[in-house]
Amino acid sequence: MVREETDQLGTLSIPDHSLWGIHTQRALNNFNISGIPVHPLLIKSYAQVKKACAAVNSELNFLDPAISEAINQACDEIIRGEHADQFPLDALQGGAGTSLNMNLNEVIANRGLQLLGKSKGDYAVIHPLEDVNLHQSTNDTYPTALKIAAIYLLNQLSEEISFLQGAFQEKEKEFGDIVKIGRTELQPAVPLTMGIEFSAFSEAVARDRWRVFKATERIRVINLGGTALGTGLTAPRQYIFLVTERLREITNLGLARGENLAGETANSDPLVEVSGMIKTHGVNLIKIFNDLRNLNLLGEIILPSYQAGSTIMPGKKNPVMCELAIQTGIKIIANDLIITEGVSRGNLQINEFMPLLAHSLLESLQLLVNINPQLATMVRAIQADRNRCLEYFNRHPGIITAFVPEIGYVRAEKLLGEFENSPDNNFRQWLSHKLGEDIVEKTLSPFNLTKLGYRK
Repeated sequence: MVREETDQLGTLSIPDHSLWGIHTQRALNNFNISGIPVHPLLIKSYAQVKKACAAVNSELNFLDPAISEAINQACDEIIRGEHADQFPLDALQGGAGTSLNMNLNEVIANRGLQLLGKSKGDYAVIHPLEDVNLHQSTNDTYPTALKIAAIYLLNQLSEEISFLQGAFQEKEKEFGDIVKIGRTELQPAVPLTMGIEFSAFSEAVARDRWRVFKATERIRVINLGGTALGTGLTAPRQYIFLVTERLREITNLGLARGENLAGETANSDPLVEVSGMIKTHGVNLIKIFNDLRNLNLLGEIILPSYQAGSTIMPGKKNPVMCELAIQTGIKIIANDLIITEGVSRGNLQINEFMPLLAHSLLESLQLLVNINPQLATMVRAIQADRNRCLEYFNRHPGIITAFVPEIGYVRAEKLLGEFENSPDNNFRQWLSHKLGEDIVEKTLSPFNLTKLGYRK
């Protein structure tokens, strides 16, 4: 069964079961390229925008109360996740997001008609543009919905990062008494403890958490009410000043109307700033989990096993979660480049690449929200091989550096030369014979190696 709708381009047949209309149908025909749907949180956030706009229009007597209530109920259903199958558009669209805006307008209108006991397509009662989209433009509603969706995900990400931070902090305490050799430029260097090594991981993640928390401040300023260009053309002044307040109440977010709506509409630079902040987290994940791969390779830690590692080599186990973290970080970096390019290529009064910006930013946030708890679980399962760490530590000449404050550089260098010409391979034991066991044990104790400098 189909129904027919008409626009200025002509008439189209639309599946009768669908709540969308002719504009959505044209977009379905035009933009079926990636197979990736619009992020559901963007749809939810857009419905919240529509709900706020309808509420203010009703309050100012621009909408009939019955129509406003039908729109409100339809928006609430979408916000709850109902009618998800009625938003079939590809995430990548031409038109700066107009297709998604019309998808919302048509679904809300037709669902509102059903709630009033009317037939779908009876737009003389509730019209997608004249009622649902009243006093709005894609150019102010789409960026607003994107910022709301991003804030929701940023808040969630901050919480998920805190679990990863906590996991590293737990390991920092657990491994605090394990002395080992540090490495610079992939070469053995000077001694430290594994606790210190893991504290560096937890500190980096803590900075990421703070950045993500602060990122919400960068995108809480919205341009809703600015309509097409940020001038508020076709919207009443009372509506412009009220609509952000209503949206703030609906979302429970600290949204603020931009002081210069034209500037907020023309420039999307806050998205680049936020993307850069979450890219930093992606970069840290790459670095940290590559370090964990290397420590596992050295045998100093034992990563948990997740699956068989090979179809041809029995018993092989790979650091798959570390590899997943690295791949995720690379994807975040790639999306950041896309966002940078997309924002820079906006023209004059709007950015027409908003769908690509939305997809890339929300994808990055969702990936990080999803992977952080998995990584936290993995980190908590890491074990240390104390014997292997001690073996490397005892035999490596680099531990002599810890004795320099006590014996001086020249004598330390002389001792190294003597050791190289000796048949011994346990440098720590050899030093105990040369310097005395007491001074060696004291100097190489975990406390001494982590006390941040020495006192004269």
